[in-house]
Amino acid sequence: MSAEKKVLEAMVNAGKPLGTSKIVELTGLDKKDVEQAMKTLKESGQIVSPKRCVWEPAK
Repeated sequence: MSAEKKVLEAMVNAGKPLGTSKIVELTGLDKKDVEQAMKTLKESGQIVSPKRCVWEPAK
């Protein structure tokens, strides 16, 4: 499974906006990998930030 899929799955399963540290904890991925995956997901419109420093899947 790609890092992007793991990050998105963790966000969906959490059911609430998450910060990078929590995503690292939930996925077991390296922080650098999570940040790169989040950048890709953000650019493709799959995640949004409801407030500063937290992210959730786009509706």
